[in-house]
Amino acid sequence: GGGAYGAAKAGGAFDLVRFVQQPQVLTRIVSAIFALIVFACLVGDGYTSLPEDPRLFCIFNHNEDACRYGIGIGVLAFLACIFFFMVDVYFPQISNTTDRKYLVLADLGFSGLWTFLWFIGFCFLTNQWSWTRAEDVYIGADSARAAITFSFFSIFSW
Repeated sequence: GGGAYGAAKAGGAFDLVRFVQQPQVLTRIVSAIFALIVFACLVGDGYTSLPEDPRLFCIFNHNEDACRYGIGIGVLAFLACIFFFMVDVYFPQISNTTDRKYLVLADLGFSGLWTFLWFIGFCFLTNQWSWTRAEDVYIGADSARAAITFSFFSIFSW
């Protein structure tokens, strides 16, 4: 046995190669990349303007909430990945089983919540994109499709 939540293994030396090969670390890196792509696509090309009107609007059916939601969950997911990545780094050094239990449960609960939020985001962005008129999108269509695609992939990575 590894003890409760692996506590019997606590205190060992840090091995970078072994750490990066862990499935949860690889998945967390992939999730961070997907979140960064969604965020970057929406910030970079998610807002546009018409030639006759200089005001910016969200390319998802002029619905500002769609862009804000995608940007919001993308940024928070990226920050959460960094936080849990740091937890993964320090986790082997934690010998208190209660602390380990709470960290594991927090990771599990947050991952479940974020899976649900990515699903909502995928549905919301897809719905708004389906109602978007082609003449309203001069540039940014590929970024909108990428944001939808990577929000779908994020459902599975979380």
